[in-house]
Amino acid sequence: MHIIKKLYVMQLTYGGIPEDIYHFLQENERKKLIEKNGRFFLSEEERKKIKIVLTGGVYDILHIGHIFTLEEAKKHGDVLVVAVARENMIKRKNREPIHSQDYRVLMVSSLKAVDIAIPGFEDSARMLEYVRPDVIVYGYDQKEFLKPEGVKIVKLEKKIDDTKFKTGKIIEELGI
Repeated sequence: MHIIKKLYVMQLTYGGIPEDIYHFLQENERKKLIEKNGRFFLSEEERKKIKIVLTGGVYDILHIGHIFTLEEAKKHGDVLVVAVARENMIKRKNREPIHSQDYRVLMVSSLKAVDIAIPGFEDSARMLEYVRPDVIVYGYDQKEFLKPEGVKIVKLEKKIDDTKFKTGKIIEELGI
């Protein structure tokens, strides 16, 4: 399973494993992949051996509530993919982002529970096609806006004290 997880994360990182990386893989790893348009992806048979969990958020100021939620999300599958919101999504919530999306992706990527953090897509259908999740996890305070057929939806109910650990409250306390 470890090899399949590694290959899946590589596949997401590069939008398909490029040929120059493919040639450095072990023979047993290459056997799990198929070629599509000059890139390599897990075969359908191999992909079915892992459960992919997708969750997302802004993560502008990382706090214990985020870590708790991501650890809970990870319990629902083998690979946790975190989509980090685009700046325009933050602005739609009438807030200016403090950190760039690239910075937030790097921060979220460094968390233990996260297998891969990726920039969010403008088009949610493209995101679903790219990640191909088996499970979508929403935090207790998130709207369940994606409910694709055949994908399990999990709404987390557990939370850390949200009177203190919410990004808006932290921003308010800091006077940002």
